[in-house]
Formats: sequence, C-alpha cells, structure tokens
Amino acid sequence: MPLPSESASKTWVAHERLTKAYGTQAIQGYSDPIHELIGTILSHRTTHANEVIAYKTLRERFPNWEQVRDAPLLELIDAIKTVTYPEVKAPYIQNLLAHLFRETGSANIDFLNDLSTEEAMHWLTSLPGIGLKTATLLLLFKFHKPVLPVDTHVHRVTQRLGLIGPKVSAGKAHSVLLSYLPKEPLVLFNFHKHFYWHGQRTCTWYTPRCNECLLQDLCDFYQQGGKAILSSTPIRKK
Repeated sequence: MPLPSESASKTWVAHERLTKAYGTQAIQGYSDPIHELIGTILSHRTTHANEVIAYKTLRERFPNWEQVRDAPLLELIDAIKTVTYPEVKAPYIQNLLAHLFRETGSANIDFLNDLSTEEAMHWLTSLPGIGLKTATLLLLFKFHKPVLPVDTHVHRVTQRLGLIGPKVSAGKAHSVLLSYLPKEPLVLFNFHKHFYWHGQRTCTWYTPRCNECLLQDLCDFYQQGGKAILSSTPIRKK
C-alpha cells in the first residue's frame, strides 16, 4: 500500500483532472431539508428520474408529513413504487417521521445548520434508517458541512484507482478519503459529484470504458490489466 501522503497526492491529482473535465459545480440540493432527506432515502439504488416520480406521487397523495407518517403502509408503498425496495423504504420513512415528531414536534431539521458537523452527524445517524451515506449527503448538499459522501460509484472508482485499499469498505472510505482532501465544502461537493459521474459514465460496474478514461495512468485497475480484486465491489465480466 502507498503511504498516506502518496495516496493524498494521487487523490488530488485525480480530483483536479475530473474537475477540469466536468467543471466546477455550485453546491446544490433540494431547497427543503426534509425533501433532501426523504429524497436521499428514496434514491438508494434508484435512478434520479424514478426518485423524482416517487417523491412527487408521495406528496400528491399525502400533502403533509403527518399524513405520510400515519398513512396505511400499503398505500405508502404504492405511492413510492417507482423506486427500488419500496416495501423497505416506506417503513423507514414512517419510522423516521415518527421519531422526528417525537423529538422535535415537527418534520423540520433546520436546526442542524446550527450544530457542529460532529453533533449533526451524531444526531442524524441516531435516526432509524439513516446511515453514514444519507447523513453526509444531507449535511453536505443542504447544510454545506465539510463531509464527504461515498456511494457505490465513488467507492468503486476510488478503489480501482488505488486511492483506498481493496478491503476498505464504503463506510470506512468516508473518513479515509476525507483525510486526503481540504475540509472545504465546495471541494468535497465537487469531488463527490465528479467521481459519481465518472463511475456512471466511464468507470462503470460491468464494462468500464478504460480506453476512454482520463485517469488511466493513475489507475491500479487499468495498470493491472483490469484484474484488480475489489473486495466489496467485485468486477464481473460478461
């Protein structure tokens, strides 16, 4: 394994190349923090288009969050049926809303803006159904906290490049990659977006387009002929 300083340097070079290719993006998310939170839950293993349809249908059928919380479960599942695993996500959403109303009296989480990053992260991850990825997405996109979300695309690309080791889980990668980068929300947002897009468009799961990749010379996976072993995201070839 390379030394941390070497990994940090390589991480920054990859970040700069992708920023040049994709352009610097302004931090943006949904205007309502609760929309961001529920949308993130809906988005897991789901296309953005289907997430949008599910959220729109949800709010049309249940205009306020109390109605979502108290809706018959089968009706809520039907409302969000365009996403994957609606039967899992629906009770998560209801349990989350029930917890929010018990703890704060409303479905309002604007107070997170006034908490430290550590306090906000601890509060969010104590909620039912909220893991590290969901919490970091919300805190970075909506509250501009210096955290780094690592989804399957970011994890796959950074692991193939060798920025993180083959046994580093997505959960652990949040802190490892964050330690290599400036604690600046705009940098972290662009790192996340660019590696996410690169994983969608070029460094794909089954058939990565290595010959089109601008990170070839940095990539352990490419240098090893596409034979790197990724413990948590194995490469399957057709």
